[in-house]
Amino acid sequence: MTETREHRIIRAFVEMSNELVDDYDVVDVLAQLTGHCAGLLDVASAGLLLADGRGVLHLAASSSERVHHLEVFQLQRDEGPCLDCFQGGEAVLVRDLADEEQRWPQFSRAARDSGFRSVHALPMRLTGHVLGALGLFGETPGVLNDEDLAFAQALLHVATVAIVNERSAIDRATVNSQLQRALTSRIIVEQAKGVLAQASGLSMDDAFAGLRRYARDHGTKLSVIASQVVDRELQHQTVIQHARSAAVLP
Repeated sequence: MTETREHRIIRAFVEMSNELVDDYDVVDVLAQLTGHCAGLLDVASAGLLLADGRGVLHLAASSSERVHHLEVFQLQRDEGPCLDCFQGGEAVLVRDLADEEQRWPQFSRAARDSGFRSVHALPMRLTGHVLGALGLFGETPGVLNDEDLAFAQALLHVATVAIVNERSAIDRATVNSQLQRALTSRIIVEQAKGVLAQASGLSMDDAFAGLRRYARDHGTKLSVIASQVVDRELQHQTVIQHARSAAVLP
C-alpha cells in the first residue's frame, strides 16, 4: 500500500524525535531536517545556516549540492533571504526570485542559474535568540501554504533541541559551544565527502549517502566515521563497498 504524505510526515517526526533519546549525532539530525523538508514539502532542496558565537553564519546542512553551493554563495556575497531572515528574526517568503533582482542582485541571478525560482527562509530560534535560518528552495514560482510552513518550523524546533542538547540549556555560552561543535563536525563531514568523491568518482550527494549509511549500519556517529575517513583510519573502499551492498549506491 502506498504511504500517504500524512504518514510520511508523522514518520519524519518520529525519526527525528527518536534520535534525541540516545547518543545522537547532531550533524545527522540536521541532515535529516533538510532531507525531510526537501522530500515532504513542495520544494526541491533545503539548506540550513547556523551562527557561531560571533554571530557569523555558516552552512550546517543541505539536502543537495545545488543548495550547498548556493548557500555558500549567499554567505560569500553577504546577501540573500536567509541572511535577511537571520538578521530580522522573521520569515522571508519569496514567491518569484525574478522580482527580487534589486533586493538581492547577485543571489537572485545565482539562484535562478541553479534552477530555483522561489525561496522561503525560516528562522531557527531559542528563547528569543536567532540561531540560524532554514532556506527552502523551489524550482517553480509560488509560496508554501501555512500548513507546510508550520511543518518546516516544527522540524526546526526539533533540530534546535538537538543542538542545545536539552530544553533547559538556555545559557548563551552553552548554546554557542553546542553550535560551534555542530559546525566543526559539519566541516569534517564535508572533508570526508570530498575524500570519498575524489577517490571513487562519486558525486558529493552520493558520497554523503554512502557515508551516512555506513555510520548508521555500524551504530557510529556520522562525525566519527567522517573523521576516520579523513584521517585514513577507515578506507574509502570499505565505506563505498558497504553502501553498494546496501543498495544505497549503484
